[in-house]
Amino acid sequence: MKKVVVLGMGLCAALAFSSCKSSESAYKKAYEKAKQQELAEAGGQTEAPAVEEAPVAAVTPVAPVTPPVSNAPVREEKVELVSGDGLKAYSVVCGSFGVKANADGLKDFLDREGYNAKVVYNAERNMYRVVAESFDTRDAAAAARDSFKAKYPNREDFQGAWLLYRVY
Repeated sequence: MKKVVVLGMGLCAALAFSSCKSSESAYKKAYEKAKQQELAEAGGQTEAPAVEEAPVAAVTPVAPVTPPVSNAPVREEKVELVSGDGLKAYSVVCGSFGVKANADGLKDFLDREGYNAKVVYNAERNMYRVVAESFDTRDAAAAARDSFKAKYPNREDFQGAWLLYRVY
């Protein structure tokens, strides 16, 4: 009786371990699917749609709309520039990290996206802030923050972007 129980448990263990093993075909399928998507994206980018010329119509000029004065909240912090160049009075902060490597990673991402990102350090709070853009005026910074949020609507971490006023 004891032999049958031990043999049954051994068989169950063997089945459990063999069923958890990932198969090579699953990896191969995922790789093939990714390659097909990559090729489809590359093929779709090379084709340009035909451009039709439209007749030019005279348009009356519209008076430029002046944006209202921003009442956006601003945090005042004493920060020092760690990496990047040209930190101005008002900045759009899109990330705060306790580890410098994480801040550098986000800075590199923003640099690849076309921003002139900077990393600043707040010694009082021991935090590294990632600045997407920096401006001399509050209104320009608020407008840039809003456009930054609009550019990345699906990134919840970027939806928390805020304005920083540099205190010396």
